[in-house]
Amino acid sequence: SIPEDHNMPVYIRVFDPDIGGLHDEQKGEYDTQVRYSVYGGEGAFSHPDSRAIKPVGNFKAGNLLATKTFGEEPMYDGKWYTFGPFNAQEGEFSQQTGGYIFKIVSEGLAGDDGNLYHYYLSSQPGNNTAIDGANAFTYNYTFRLKDEPGTVAHLYPFVDENVIAVVQHNFDFDNDGEILIYSVAKNRHKAASGGDNMWKSSKHQITAEERNTSIDIQMVKGKSKNNNVVIYITNEYEQPMPFYNIPIGGPPKYKYDVKVNYFKKN
Repeated sequence: SIPEDHNMPVYIRVFDPDIGGLHDEQKGEYDTQVRYSVYGGEGAFSHPDSRAIKPVGNFKAGNLLATKTFGEEPMYDGKWYTFGPFNAQEGEFSQQTGGYIFKIVSEGLAGDDGNLYHYYLSSQPGNNTAIDGANAFTYNYTFRLKDEPGTVAHLYPFVDENVIAVVQHNFDFDNDGEILIYSVAKNRHKAASGGDNMWKSSKHQITAEERNTSIDIQMVKGKSKNNNVVIYITNEYEQPMPFYNIPIGGPPKYKYDVKVNYFKKN
C-alpha cells in the first residue's frame, strides 16, 4: 500500500529469488521454477479472489506490470532482484487503505524444493529505503521460524469496528513452542497450536476496546529445527483478515487495570 500523495518511483525488491544455494531447501536435485509477478490497476486488490486465503479463481486480477521466472541461478543466490520503477498511480486506489495497492504473486511452476525469500518495498532501486507511510500485508503466510529457542515471530492483524471474534488457523506447527495473543485487553492469551502436518485453530472474542486497534499474535519458538509453518486469520464470518508488516496504530500495549484500595485507619 503506497500513500496517495507519494509522487516518487517505487520498487519491489526480492531477496534470494532463485531456488538453490545458501538459503533454499533442497529435495533431490534442484528442479524448481518460481515466477514472481507484480500487478496493479483495477482488481489487483478489489477483486474478492485477490483477498482470498487460497490462490484460486481470478487471484491474478489486475494489470500485469512486471514478471520474471527464476530457477537455480547462482547469480541471484543471496542477492536482491528489483522490479520497477513503478508510479504509485499504477497500483489500484483503495479508499479502505487510503492509498494505491500493488500485488506481488510468487507462483511455483515446477519442482518440489523449498523457496525462501524476502520482499522489500523501496523508494530506491539499489538498496532498501523505506517509503514513508507505506505498508505491506498478506492474508496467508507460510514462513520458516528462526531456529533459536525463545525467539518470537510477530503477526499484526488489524481489528476493525465490525469484528466480534478472530479465528487463528495454523498448520504444521510441530508443537514447537506456543502461540500467544496480546492486545490492549489481552495479556499472554494462549491460542491453540498443532503438531506435525496438522491444522489447528482457536476462536478469540474481541472486546469493544480492542476494535480499531492491532493485535499481536506471537509465535514463541521451541526447540525444533527448520520448522516451516502456515498461518491465516479470519473473522467470525470466516472472512480473511490481513496482517501487516507495520502494525496499524503501532504494536498494542496491554492496559493494566490497576485498582487502589483505601483503608481507614482506626
